[in-house]
Parts: sequence; structure tokens; C-alpha cells
Amino acid sequence: MPAESPRKRPAATAPRLQECPDCGQMQILPAMAPGARAVCLRCDAVLRHTRRDPLVLPLALNLSALILFGLGATMTLLSISTGGQQRAAGLMTGPAELESYGLWEISAVVLATTIAAPLARVLCMVFVLLGLRLKRPPAELRALFAWVERLRPWSMIEIYLLGLFVAYTRLKGMAAVDLGPAVYALGGLMVIMVLADYTLDAQAVWEAMEPPNRRARRALQTDAPPHPAPAGQPRRWRIGCDTCGLVSRAAPGTRCTRCGFRLRDRRPAAIERTWALALAAMVLYIPANIYPVLTVVQLGAGQPSTILGGVQELIDAGMWPLAALVFFASVAVPVLKLIGLGVLLLTTHFGTGWRLHDRTVLYRIVDAVGRWSMIDVFMESILVALVQFGQIASVYPGRGAIAFAAVVILTMLAARSFDPRLMWDNDRTGAGTA
Repeated sequence: MPAESPRKRPAATAPRLQECPDCGQMQILPAMAPGARAVCLRCDAVLRHTRRDPLVLPLALNLSALILFGLGATMTLLSISTGGQQRAAGLMTGPAELESYGLWEISAVVLATTIAAPLARVLCMVFVLLGLRLKRPPAELRALFAWVERLRPWSMIEIYLLGLFVAYTRLKGMAAVDLGPAVYALGGLMVIMVLADYTLDAQAVWEAMEPPNRRARRALQTDAPPHPAPAGQPRRWRIGCDTCGLVSRAAPGTRCTRCGFRLRDRRPAAIERTWALALAAMVLYIPANIYPVLTVVQLGAGQPSTILGGVQELIDAGMWPLAALVFFASVAVPVLKLIGLGVLLLTTHFGTGWRLHDRTVLYRIVDAVGRWSMIDVFMESILVALVQFGQIASVYPGRGAIAFAAVVILTMLAARSFDPRLMWDNDRTGAGTA
């Protein structure tokens, strides 16, 4: 059978067996027309959202994102002038200044989340979508596309822009501040990346990478014996790939026939890893709030400021909305995320069927909101990059920022390590039975 051209996709998708990534329920997705959405029958997770142009439009958007990224990374973000002195900063200035103060850890985090991860993600998408237009797409495209999803939570352009807004608002009370062209380039980049994600149908990309002979054999077979399961777990007829979503008749540890990654029935040691990461974040949350994150000096006077101290300064300056934003992102979100992880871990350990659907929604919230706590780290990198005028006005970074950034990263890793399907597997009450 001749290979299908990526530009000549069928009007409707073929029926496929799908495992819900949030609750583990196996269900058959029917043939779906472009623009259709399929949700899990048990936990309401979105299983697939088909698009009318799943390969060409995302390619155009990612190429546009690549151009905007180049402009945003090389042009001026903000410029500030005070006391007859002027200073400008770009995307690289903040990490360079943090490195000069010995805070290479924060410098590396800012570089990774604002430059490395977004750029790598866009480049991977461009290479994959361009490669699919070849007559024989290279096998390496599968590994590149797998990295697109893995880099998603660490690509934080939108959060960086929010941190830039907070820094701009604070700086207006100290000196004359002007927005540079890079702000508009990064704003456009954020919009383009959101649109690229929205128009992408990941399953359409994976299906386009399937060999033609396998694409022709999509019949759903259900007569195979179940594969061996870990002790204490039910035997399952199929196993869904965590990387590409293909459901196979295979045992854990074998490689997926579509993407080549190893199949896992559930994330290995998910509970233990999540406990370890969450407890480490809890311990570091104490020094993150005790030690100063920055010091603002004006006319030779100033003192170190903690996260809560910075919130209080915004309140004293009458910036109530900004103070509420910083408090929620930097104080409330880490605490609520740790509490949410504790609830998920304890209820899973005791095998309760209490509000399984709501706990699954809680997991999605915990997984999504943690990255927004990076606002404070990005704001500090911008302030340190711009305000360096000696005794007139200067901002110096504090060691507390290292602990705070570690808390954010550890809670993100903890949420990514947790496997929500275990809540449904460990339910001993039968409340989650489909």
C-alpha cells in the first residue's frame, strides 16, 4: 500500500484503542472528524482533539516562532535611566549578572527556562514537521517529537513576561523605564507558541510517522491473553505507551513498535519518587522564606528583603494587585501544591475511593500551576540586570533565591513523577470501577 502524504490526510481518523493517561481506563476512540474532541468516559481527560490542518499550520506557526525568538533573544528588553546614567538589558543580561554574583544556579535555571527549553522545543517541532514532508521521514523524528512534550513544562516564556511586567512596575517608581523591541517580539512569540500548541494534534503526528505497513493494520484486536503484571496489580490485556500513546499487546520493558521507547505499565517507583521530591521541597521551603532573595539600595540605604518582605513593600507602595499576584505565585502556590501532593500521596497509599474524579482534577491543577512560581525568580533576574547604578540605585541578588528556585523545580518534578492512574488502581472500595 503506498505511503500516505502528510498533506493528504483522510477526512476522519481510524478507530483506535486508547489508554487514558490520567486514570488508565482503556477505551475505543471512534472515527473522529476534524475539529472533534474525545474525552475519557471515567475522568473527563481530553484523549484527543483532532485538527483540520494538523501538520502544515503548526509548521508555519513554529517557523514564525523561531523568527520571533531570534528577535527577542538579540534585541533590548528594557532600558532604564537615572542620575544621568543609562542601562539596557536583554534576555541574556540577567543570567550573566547573576553569574557574576556567584549565583550560577539561578543563572542556569533562567537560561534553561527562557532560552534553552523554548528554543529546543521549537526546533524539534520544526525538524519533525519538515521531516514528515519527506518521502521517507528519518526514524530520528520520533525521539525529537518525544522531547517536545517533555520540554513543554520547562518552556516558560509566558511566565518570564509576567515577571518582566512585575519588574517594570516596580522600576517605574525608581527611574525612567522604556520598553524595548524584544518585549513585543517575546509577546508575539508567546501568542504564536500558544496557537501552535492549540493547532497541534500530537496523535496525527505520531500516526504520520508510522510505517505504511503498520498504518494499514489498525484493526483493534482484543483476543490476546493478558501480559504478566507486577505483584498485587491486575493483569491487563493491553499496555499504553507513555510517550506516543500507542496501545500494544506487550509486556512492560519491551519497546513500543511506533516510537521505540520502553513500555511501562505505570511510572516506576512513582509514589516513592514523589514523596522524596515533595519532602525535599518542603525542607527547602523554610530557607527560601527565611533568607533574603534580593537587596534594593537607593541613595546608599537599603536592606535585604525576603519573599514576604517584597510583598509587604509592594503593599506599602500601594501596589495591591501586584502584591496579590506575587503573594499568590511565590507563597500560596508552593504551599498549596505541597498540600495537594500530600493529599494525592496519602489517599493513594491508603487505597481510598474518596472523590477519585476530583482528586484527578486536583492532580491536573497541581501539575499545571507549579511553574508559575518562577515569576519571582524571573523578576529578580531582570531587576539585577537593570538596576546597577552604585549608591544611587542598585539591586543585588540573595541566596534565598537559590532555595526558592529549588522548591519550584522539585515540586514540578514531584508532580511529573506522580502517576494518577495509581489512584484508580489502588482503589479498594470499587468507587472508581468503570
